[in-house]
Amino acid sequence: MSLTMTKKVAEYRALRATIQQRGTARVVLLPVVFIGWTGIAVATANVITVAISTLVPLFILVAGFEAIFALHVSVERIGRYLEVFYEGDTEPGWERTASRFAQNFPGAVQDPLFGRLFVLATSVNFLPAALGWESLPELAVLAGLHMLFINRIRLARAFASSQREQDLQRFLTLQRETTEGTEIAGRDQHGETEERS
Repeated sequence: MSLTMTKKVAEYRALRATIQQRGTARVVLLPVVFIGWTGIAVATANVITVAISTLVPLFILVAGFEAIFALHVSVERIGRYLEVFYEGDTEPGWERTASRFAQNFPGAVQDPLFGRLFVLATSVNFLPAALGWESLPELAVLAGLHMLFINRIRLARAFASSQREQDLQRFLTLQRETTEGTEIAGRDQHGETEERS
């Protein structure tokens, strides 16, 4: 087995392991975030009795969502890389099959960002502020911050739904550029050899 083939096999295995680890981390992180959010929400409600106490648990939700979103984006991007540079058109593997499945059966695909859960938790997080507000400006600011996060979830879900196709096109472009660059370099070297002869 050549050194290039060994490097490619090692890279493929490392990237598949990365996908597995990050996918698992995303699922494990979800209950950790919600347990942390619940604990912080209860603790801040007991210590700080004003509506502003909802901000600390909101930050936990935001940080958890952003971590899950980052893990998902990187897993998808690695998957598209493997689809383009390793699977090819002739041998469809897991990544190409998963892409086709998502395209053909969009209702069967689950929410990889757990967006509905985060929207529900954000709504529940706002309840103490909605029920115990002391001034209208304070309520407006808290409502705005909670709505801003809900909008962030919506935008992230929209990005995630189009990311697979966009990344696929980007990697196909990179593959064409790499292939064309290799062909041009090969022609240049071959042409130089002929000129010397």
